Amino acid sequence: MRYFLQLAYNGAPFHGWQVQPNAPSVQAAIERALTLALRCPTGIVGAGRTDTGVNASMMLAHFDTPEPLTPERRESLLRQLNAIVGNDIALLAIHDVPGEAHARFDATSRTYHYYVTTTRNPFIYNSYWRAPVNLDFELMNRAALILLETIDFTSFSKLHTDVKTNNCRVTHAAWHRLDTDRWVFEITADRFLRNMVRAVVGTLVEVGRHKMTIEEFSHVIERRDRCAAGTSMPPHPLYLHRVEYPYLPSLLPAYEP
Repeated sequence: MRYFLQLAYNGAPFHGWQVQPNAPSVQAAIERALTLALRCPTGIVGAGRTDTGVNASMMLAHFDTPEPLTPERRESLLRQLNAIVGNDIALLAIHDVPGEAHARFDATSRTYHYYVTTTRNPFIYNSYWRAPVNLDFELMNRAALILLETIDFTSFSKLHTDVKTNNCRVTHAAWHRLDTDRWVFEITADRFLRNMVRAVVGTLVEVGRHKMTIEEFSHVIERRDRCAAGTSMPPHPLYLHRVEYPYLPSLLPAYEP
């Protein structure tokens, strides 16, 4: 029987989602917990792979069990898992899915959030990036519209990866104001490349600081050269915020930092 596990995690203590040979990962922590709770080796497949230090307000992963899980067993399993994984991971729900469902390949879209604050705040420094100057968010939003017309995101991809294509379909990219001094960049696409969101944000920040024009931002994309884009932003303000599937219309809402 196949199930989807909905979870959230603080990425700071982990070297990313994927199992690493000599470093802690989110996937390894959950697989260990499932193996202990179910008393049989149990692997998981996530909706994506977040990098070291990147968080997830919502992540989905599928796992298989030899027998169906009753509603009561699911509740007790969640309690067991949360007791094992510690405070940096929260296992939130176990969802029924079709037998051939796949957490990675069946996702129709993924949404990331990148949080920015324009003031010094000791209570959110570990969840937000503090902008060193006043950014022109209106200009950054004008530049972000170009992403909706872009197919090849090579300029924002980490070098020497093993993907077959750097093509992505971005359907939303915009800065939204949360309050007087906090902003979030929201971007939705069918898929993302390694380091893509952090590179996009870093380049948009160059536009917001008036160090790059909108025309130059467009030329960065056209060059298909990572060296032409802006710096990669710190990972701690980046959150995988939402993953969507055609057969899971009612997921629990994502956390907000």
